[in-house]
Amino acid sequence: MSKKIFVDAKSALDGLLFDGMHVCAGGFGLCGVPERLIDALQDSGVSGLTVASNNAGIDNEGLGKLLRTRQIKKMISSYVGENKEFERQYLAGELEVEFCPQGTLAERCRAGGAGIPGFYTKTGVGTVVAEGKETKVFDGQEYLLERGIFGDLAIIKGWKADESGNLIFRKTARNFNQTMAMAAKICVAEVEEIVPTGSLDPDWVHLPGIYVKRMIVGAPYDKKIEQRTVQAREVV
Repeated sequence: MSKKIFVDAKSALDGLLFDGMHVCAGGFGLCGVPERLIDALQDSGVSGLTVASNNAGIDNEGLGKLLRTRQIKKMISSYVGENKEFERQYLAGELEVEFCPQGTLAERCRAGGAGIPGFYTKTGVGTVVAEGKETKVFDGQEYLLERGIFGDLAIIKGWKADESGNLIFRKTARNFNQTMAMAAKICVAEVEEIVPTGSLDPDWVHLPGIYVKRMIVGAPYDKKIEQRTVQAREVV
């Protein structure tokens, strides 16, 4: 068996966790969320975390579990909706939040993974996003300097991987997972299925195995729905 494959999330994170670490987490709402790894983080008791993620799931789901247990000190996110505890902690001054436009967050993580310490963007110029940031004029237009993000640990959720760690995401569950995987010193992935090396068509691979250091099979999953809308039946 590949040395990258671990029996469960707890063993896959063994030796990697420490208080105050910076975690890059894939997922968007409840889609493509590394549920098993989040549960293992919660069970470990690690605290003072800075987490870069598009959002923090919903109350008691996804990263919302770590907010509830007060293990997260700071969130770097683009969206705080759907999570009342996130909102409450932020407004009460209990949680530090660095708001970041969604496209900028994606590019900050991509840049960090590519070894680029910073880049300039027009997004946020003239808004609160620009407060305290260096600006520069290019061709008569003002741009903000945004720092790349590079964490201690990336936790991601994939669909199918081979034993070498080459990984495929399923449809929109790719979201931030691919980018976050590259934006940290070590990436741990949970997937629904692991197949023998050589089974995947190279053209299907979204994330090369060189980025994935450890992985687990997290299946089976309960497919959670963030907001369920049901149309009322017409009364005939």
